[in-house]
Amino acid sequence: MDPIPNIRRPRPLFITVEGIDGAGKSSQLAALRQALEAAGHTVVATREPGGTPLAESLRALFLHQPMDALTEALLVFAARRDHLATVIEPALAQGHTVLCDRFTDATFAYQGGGRRFDLAVLQTLEAWVQNGRQPDLTLWFDLDPALAARRRQAAREADRLEQETLDFFDRVRAGYLARAQAAPGRIVRVEAGQALADVQRDALAALQHYLQARGALA
Repeated sequence: MDPIPNIRRPRPLFITVEGIDGAGKSSQLAALRQALEAAGHTVVATREPGGTPLAESLRALFLHQPMDALTEALLVFAARRDHLATVIEPALAQGHTVLCDRFTDATFAYQGGGRRFDLAVLQTLEAWVQNGRQPDLTLWFDLDPALAARRRQAAREADRLEQETLDFFDRVRAGYLARAQAAPGRIVRVEAGQALADVQRDALAALQHYLQARGALA
């Protein structure tokens, strides 16, 4: 009898996509998932805030009820804790790759940058809730806030955060930039002002480069 071949599965990864509202990051998720699956990964796709019944309920409050910056941060981290415990950590433990639309970088960009909330408090909450868990790779879809606003207006009715001023989104963008500068090995900037096909090309190229460099291909 021929021996059973030793099939090496790719190691599980935690990959996130980030960007201001209107940057088009969510439009790229299907292509990224297909590329990961083609490389042999079993993919769990999810989002934040959200990803579990409890976190989705908190998301609805977050997006539609008025609140101050501390309440926003507490809601987001409460949702994140349930998301990690219920979806993300179990999936990674089972050998699956998690592809998540937003994670903790968004909190530092929106609440830290946009709301000018105390970064030290966010760092404390991050340490309590995430227990060191950070993405392996983050694709940051970077777009000028004025262009992002025009895209949002053409696409959908604005939620509470999307109704914020351009100055707010300028600060959010600066918050993302600060995170990218602090973690250049993890966060890869993708120019989101290009045509959709070009954005997808660059995002997939960044993903493939990471997979090859880290030996994460099947």
